[in-house]
Amino acid sequence: MDTMLEARLQTKQRNTQNSRETSLWSSGFGMKLEAVTPFLGKYRPFVGRCCQTCTPKSWESLFHRSIMDLGFCNVILVKEENTRFRGWLVRRLCCFLWSLEQHIPPCRDAPEKIMERTGVQNVISGRDPGGAGEGQVSGLVKKEVQRILGHIQAPPCPFLLRLFSWALLRFLKCVFLNVQLHKGQMKMVHQAAQAGLPLVLLSTHKSLLDGILLPFVLLSQGLGVLRVAWDPRTCSPTLRALLKKLGGLFLPPEANLTLDSSEGVLARAVVHAAIEQLLVSKQPLLIFLEEPPGVLGPRLSALGQTWLGLVVEAVQVGVVPDAMLVPVAITYDLVPDAPCDAYHASAPLGLWTGALAVLRILRGWGRSRPVCVRVHLAQPFSLQEYTINARSCWGSRQTLEQLLQPIVLGQCTTVPDTEKEQEWTPATGPLLALKEEDQLLVRRLSHHVLNASVMSSAVMSTAIMATLLLFKHQKGVFLSQLLGEFSWLTEETLLRGFDVGFSGQLRCLVQHTLSLLQAHVTLLRVHQGDLLVVPRLGPGLTHLAHLSAELLPAFLSEAVGACAVRGLLAGRVPPEGPWELQGIELLSQNELYRQILLLLHLLPQDLLLLQPCQSSYCYCQEVLDRLIQCGLLVAEETPGSRPACDTGRQRLSAKLLWKPSGDFTDSDSDDFEEAEGRFFRLSQQSRCPDFFLFLCRLLSPLLKAFAQAATFLHQGQLPDTGEAHASLALHRGSGESSGQRLCRGPRPRFFSPTESGYAEQLFQFLQATAQEEGFFECADPNLAISAIWTFRDLGVLQQTPSPAGPMLYLSPAFTSWENQEKLEQFIRQFICS
Repeated sequence: MDTMLEARLQTKQRNTQNSRETSLWSSGFGMKLEAVTPFLGKYRPFVGRCCQTCTPKSWESLFHRSIMDLGFCNVILVKEENTRFRGWLVRRLCCFLWSLEQHIPPCRDAPEKIMERTGVQNVISGRDPGGAGEGQVSGLVKKEVQRILGHIQAPPCPFLLRLFSWALLRFLKCVFLNVQLHKGQMKMVHQAAQAGLPLVLLSTHKSLLDGILLPFVLLSQGLGVLRVAWDPRTCSPTLRALLKKLGGLFLPPEANLTLDSSEGVLARAVVHAAIEQLLVSKQPLLIFLEEPPGVLGPRLSALGQTWLGLVVEAVQVGVVPDAMLVPVAITYDLVPDAPCDAYHASAPLGLWTGALAVLRILRGWGRSRPVCVRVHLAQPFSLQEYTINARSCWGSRQTLEQLLQPIVLGQCTTVPDTEKEQEWTPATGPLLALKEEDQLLVRRLSHHVLNASVMSSAVMSTAIMATLLLFKHQKGVFLSQLLGEFSWLTEETLLRGFDVGFSGQLRCLVQHTLSLLQAHVTLLRVHQGDLLVVPRLGPGLTHLAHLSAELLPAFLSEAVGACAVRGLLAGRVPPEGPWELQGIELLSQNELYRQILLLLHLLPQDLLLLQPCQSSYCYCQEVLDRLIQCGLLVAEETPGSRPACDTGRQRLSAKLLWKPSGDFTDSDSDDFEEAEGRFFRLSQQSRCPDFFLFLCRLLSPLLKAFAQAATFLHQGQLPDTGEAHASLALHRGSGESSGQRLCRGPRPRFFSPTESGYAEQLFQFLQATAQEEGFFECADPNLAISAIWTFRDLGVLQQTPSPAGPMLYLSPAFTSWENQEKLEQFIRQFICS
C-alpha cells in the first residue's frame, strides 16, 4: 500500500497539467521526509474480536495469533497470477479472464423448494390464518405466492454476474486507489464457512456502493455469490429487476401489513420460506444494519432488523442448527455518493440515473486524487451461543423521562440504578409477528453487532485531518505544525486499539489528505516557504464535522468523561478561569459517577452504541479509568490514608470473586460506598488543558444542537396540551394537511406542527444560529431530529397522532419558561466554550 500510494503521488506531481498545484505543495515540503513508525507492521492493532462475555466459545475457536501477521491485500489489483493462464495476452486480459473463472453455483430449483416449505403449504391449504381454505381456489393462491416470490428474488444469472464483475472491477480501478482487506480477517470468515453453517454478514452503510462492493470482494475471495438485502426505497423497479438477477433480495410491501391481514400473512410466510431456503442452501447473506446514506431518522435500519429477525426465527425453530454472524464495515477516505442535501437525498435511484451517476463519478474523480477504501470483517460468532448467553444479561430498564426529568427539574438528585430504555427504530410487520422476547433479542443483537462493526472500522486520514481542523485549528494552522498534530492524533488513535486506514511517509499522507479536502480548506503561502491551512466556513465546516464523526468512537469514553468533569466544575469555577484554578478542586469518585451517568442518559443510544451486555456503571468505571490512563485525572491521597495503588492490603471478600461482568445488584452497594473516600484532581501537566478542551469539543456539535433546541422552545413554536387538542380538532374539522395550512397564511398561536415540520423549523433555526455564532458543525438535520426525539423521550415534547403525521406539543411540565431554562442550563453544563 505504501509503494502504491507514493508512486501515484509522484506521478501526479510530475504531471504537467497539475504543475500549478505541484509548485504550491513544493513550498511546504522542502524538508527531509520522515516515516511515522506506528503506522507500520506490528504497531497496528488487530481489531474485530467478538464479545468475550456473550460469545466466549466463538472468541476462542475462530482466532489464532498467526493470522495477525498475514497483512493486507488489494482486492482490485488483479494480475496474471490471479488466473490459470500465463503470457503477454493474459496480462492484458487478466481482468476478463479472472471474471470468467469465478465460481457461481447454480440455484435453479430454489423457487420450487420455497413453494414446498411447510409455512407456504400451510397458508395455501388454509391451515394458517389467511390461507386459501376450502372455498377458495388454491391455484390463485399459488399464483399470488409466485408473484410475491418474484418480488423478493430471482435466480442469479451467471453470465450477468461475470459481466458485471468485470465491469465493476474496471470501475473500481478508476475510482479508488486501492480496496484493502486484511487477510487474517478473511481467514477467520473462511474458517467459519468451512464449519458447514450459513454466513450472515451484518454491515454498516456508508455509501450506495456498499451493496455492490461487498459482493464483489467476497466473490473474489472465493465465498460465492452474496445475497444482498436491498432497501426498496433506494431503487426503482427497473434497477430492482437488475439487482435481483445479481443476487439481490427485496422485502415485499405486503409484508408490512397488519398481523390480521390475509395478504400480510401470505407475504410473511413467503418471506420466511425464502430466508429458510437461503439458509439451508448455505448461501451467504448480507444485511445492512444502518439506514441508507442521506435518509433522515434513526441510525439503526428497521429493514435490517426485519431481515435479522427472520434469520433469528429460522434458527430458533430449527430450520438450521446455527448461523455464523459476521460484523462488517466499509470505510472510505471520501464517500463517492455523499448527498449534498439530506432533505432531498432519499429519491429512488433508477437504472439510467445510476448510469449517469457512475459517469459523473468517473468524470469528477478522474480530475482529483483517487481515494482508499478499507473493508473490515470482524470475527464471526455463533447466533445460537449469543441467544443463550445474552438473555442472562437483561435487567430492568426505565425510560429517559423517568431517569432524567426529575433531575433536570430539580425535584431529586439521585440517579436511579437502572439502564435506559431508548428505541427509535420503528418495528415492521415481520418483526411485530415475533414474540415480544424475540423482538427484544433482535433489537439488542442489532446494537451489539453494530457496535462490533464500528469498533473494527479503521480511521481514515481524512477523519483525522477533519478532526484537527475542526476542533483544534478552526482559525488556521501552519503546515509544519499540522504535521506534528497529525502524527500525534494518529498515535493516540492506535494506542486506543483502533486501526488506521493508511500508512507511508508523513508528509505524503498529509499532502494526499489535504488534496482530498481541497474543496473544504484554503491553502495560503506565507513567509519561509510554509503553508497556512484554513478551513472554509459554512458548508465546509459541516462537511468536516461529518468526517470527524468517524473518529469519535475512538475517543468517546474520554470525551464523555471530559464533558462530565466540565459539568461537575461548572458550578464551582468560572469556565474562563485558568487551568490551575480548576485543578485545585477535589472531585469525588461518586460525583464523577453521577455526572457520567447523567451525560450517558442524555446522549442518544445511536451515538453511544453501548453493548447491551455492559451496564452503565461498568461504562462509568471504564470512562474513569480512561481519564486516569490518559493523564487528565490524578488520584488525591490524603495524609494517613492507604494509597490508591496499594492493592495488597485490600480485603477481597468472597462476593468479589468470580462475579459476572456487568452484574451490579444490591449486594454491590458496599463496594460503591468504598468510592466515597476517593478523590481526584485535574492534572497540571502542560499538555492537559489543550487535550481536555479537545475531548470536550468532540461532543460539542451534538450538545450545542441540543442546547439550541432548548433555546428554540422559548420562541413559542409549540402549543401546550390544551392548545394542542384544540389544534387537532380544528385540523380534523378542516380536512387540510399540515403543509396546506402552513402555506395558506399565518397560523394561530395554538396550531400544532407535525414532527417533520418542526424538525425543518429547528434545522432552519440551527442554520441561522450558525451564521450568527459560527457553529456550522451544528447545522445538521440529523442533529435536529436527534434533539426532537431526545426531548420526546425526556418528556419535554409529547405527540398526538393525526392524518398528516404525529403532531408535537409541549408537555405540562415544560410549558413554563423557568423549566425550559432549567433544561437548557442542564445541557449547557456539559459544553466547554
